[in-house]
Amino acid sequence: MPGIAGIIGKQDTNEGKRELRTMVDGIIHEPHYSSGFYVNEVMQVYIGWAAHNGSFCDCMPVWNESRDICLIYSGEDFADSGVVADLRAKGHQFDGKDATRLVHLYEELGQGFLERLNGWFSGLLIDIRTGTLMLFNDRYGLGRIYYAEDEAGFYFASEAKALLKVLPRLRKVDYKSLGEVFACGCVLQNRTIFSGISLLPQGSKWFFSGGPEALKKSYFDPASWECLPTLGEEEYYEHLRDTFRGIVPRYFQGNDGIGMSLTGGLDGRMIMASAKRAPGTLPCYSFGSTYRDNVDVKIARQVAGECGQTHRTIIVGPEFYPRFPQLAERAVYISDGTMDVTGSVELYVNAVAREIASVRLTGNYGSEIIRGGVAFRPGTFPVRLLDDDFLEHVRTAAFTYEQEYRCHPLTFIAFKQVPWHHYSRLSVEQSQLVLRSPYLDNDLVALVYQAPPGAVINKKPSLRIIENGNKSLAKIPTDRGLLYRPIPLVTDICHRYAEFMFKAEYAYDYGMPQWVARIDHAVKMFHLERIFLGRHKFYHFRVWYRDYFFRYLEDVLLDHRSRSRDYLKGKELERIVTEHVKGHANHTVEIHRMLTTELIYRLFIEA
Repeated sequence: MPGIAGIIGKQDTNEGKRELRTMVDGIIHEPHYSSGFYVNEVMQVYIGWAAHNGSFCDCMPVWNESRDICLIYSGEDFADSGVVADLRAKGHQFDGKDATRLVHLYEELGQGFLERLNGWFSGLLIDIRTGTLMLFNDRYGLGRIYYAEDEAGFYFASEAKALLKVLPRLRKVDYKSLGEVFACGCVLQNRTIFSGISLLPQGSKWFFSGGPEALKKSYFDPASWECLPTLGEEEYYEHLRDTFRGIVPRYFQGNDGIGMSLTGGLDGRMIMASAKRAPGTLPCYSFGSTYRDNVDVKIARQVAGECGQTHRTIIVGPEFYPRFPQLAERAVYISDGTMDVTGSVELYVNAVAREIASVRLTGNYGSEIIRGGVAFRPGTFPVRLLDDDFLEHVRTAAFTYEQEYRCHPLTFIAFKQVPWHHYSRLSVEQSQLVLRSPYLDNDLVALVYQAPPGAVINKKPSLRIIENGNKSLAKIPTDRGLLYRPIPLVTDICHRYAEFMFKAEYAYDYGMPQWVARIDHAVKMFHLERIFLGRHKFYHFRVWYRDYFFRYLEDVLLDHRSRSRDYLKGKELERIVTEHVKGHANHTVEIHRMLTTELIYRLFIEA
């Protein structure tokens, strides 16, 4: 996805420039990216960037009027209008719709400008006046910076692959991190899957002066929000309503066209109820299954219609199947192995979404921040598939998770779950378009720390905000059959039916018991998937692996290289692949992980 890449402290200028170009080439994934370089030989800094054309940061490098302060920035900033007005009042000249204002914010506030930024970002501030460099990222850590320290320099980039291209010694999998991926679905504690590559902690400001050694500091600590006073129930709702209504307009900034991705849930609808966009100005879309209009599509179409907006369904169907091998490999590659092969679907639908609008506004993270949803926990993995030594790393991951979980619940969600678990899908999405969500707005997250007991796990505040913003939207049941003003008996029946169908689809797809899988395959000619699938989900990998992708699975996972990996038992790998493609069992989750890990080896370690 778009980002930055650079080297600090490199003394060999020619080699530094060559390595920089190689690193930047590694983060350009689409022809619509813009890119560039800046080199300051005196300060020994080599920095490059890639950005979506026309995006907030497609104006690099940014200089102040006297050209002695330079900013390289990737991401966005959703400042309130007062920040822009203050800078203009002080005589600064800039385009209010892009990142050119940020260098002037640094001029006025110094390092304190970081605390005023509101968004997901990373960057390098080059202060020629003092001869110092400041490398930074956002307080949540979604603006990732991978780094490796070398005697020849400090290497950093938004994507690990940029480092692997110029530092081949780093092409080694860290088994502790891989064990966490098998157990939890992601690497924990700001480590990476590659030995020798680390992540800049969230809220960092690292300083360099005349060399590759960093003075490591931070500008934000979640503890400053944890100690905020708790509000009363009604007072909290009023603040939540007013804050949400106030921040939503920030996410419609800029010159790019904006599209709204809608589901049948609460969070996108809260945005629609609060945005008050003129009819026909906000194209909406949803992701649909080939089997039928799923619940998301049906409800989103109603929501868009009530708001006077168009709606389009982006279907994942037969045209996706032959592209799966290429898209699966690209998703793993683009995400540096953080996203599994199901990211192929995300690549597919977001590329289509970009044709509608280059900015995608979404309700992502709403259920996590507003309603305290914990999205990942340690799970089980077939013991007999894994090598005994590696299995210890998988088991240890559960203890690491429990240690990290012992903190304020919202701190775990916003500052651990979001950057560790949710980043993977975001990285794939942002490779195709600019993604925005108001649910990680600084003002909103800070307010939720003040929620009274029970308010965070309650859906009523969200339902109430929808009704307060648009009563017609409040009359449309959610994908789980919920209403703010329930109809006696009817709403309860609808809710129970929706929950049953959601669980039934899961049971037929990912969660299908092994003995049922054999029966399902035996009656394959009746296409029972047409009855159960596509009501809630728009992708169906259990069936796809069996019926459409089996040749690719066999080519990759039954290959000698795959079966001889030292972290697994080759005969067991052969068994689970054979059983699944023949329809004798359901090994969807295991195939996700084994196929993704094999691609990590082939794309990053052995490439």
